[in-house]
Amino acid sequence: MGLIKASDRLIVALDLNALVDAERLVESLSPAVKIFKVGSQLFTVGGPTIIDMIQRKGCKVFLDLKLHDIPSTVARTSRLIAKYGVYMFNLHTLGGLEMMRQARSAVDDEARGSGKDPPIIIGVTILTSIEEATLRTDLGSKRGLKEEILHLAGLGKEAGLDGVVASPKEVRAIRKAMGKDFIIITPGVRPEGWPSEDQKRVATPREAIDCGADYIVVGRPVIKAEDPIQAAQKIIEEIQD
Repeated sequence: MGLIKASDRLIVALDLNALVDAERLVESLSPAVKIFKVGSQLFTVGGPTIIDMIQRKGCKVFLDLKLHDIPSTVARTSRLIAKYGVYMFNLHTLGGLEMMRQARSAVDDEARGSGKDPPIIIGVTILTSIEEATLRTDLGSKRGLKEEILHLAGLGKEAGLDGVVASPKEVRAIRKAMGKDFIIITPGVRPEGWPSEDQKRVATPREAIDCGADYIVVGRPVIKAEDPIQAAQKIIEEIQD
């Protein structure tokens, strides 16, 4: 993909319980941060109002609802998401090839009808909270973690997705296997000295970008910081370096 400015590589996760808190954060961060992630937590509180608020402030939305349902349901939901004009959204690659293909088709069809660019569709591979042991014992996978992630990323690419979400630990392997134009978004990013908390496969912003990530997602280290704008600017500087 083309060159991305350092300020556009940081996605701040608005993992909050109140619209007023989200609006306050977007207002304060928008001079530096251009993309905000809206997950199921905040979307449950405010729905499309959240998307509209972020867009009115001149910023882009990554709608992180991790769609995973029968193909026709995901296709209809994807079409509705495309109507909102979000920059990107995601779905679970574990939903299978047909589910992902129908989502891609629905989004492209909606874009043709509206004359707008389609949102970027990103596949979720294996959550960054899951370790190898959990994958094998709880989920019953016969593949190793990296092998499973590469398999799911390959399915996503075959279905026409634009890229995947993957932990910093798998970025190099995905980049090598899927090529330079396949978008990789990396959560589980923690600045130096910040605890990993419930994330298992983490890296610093510098490490994630060095590995080949196009975008990094940072939540608590920014939104819980004493000075969120300073925390965000420090991460952007680290990406720039």
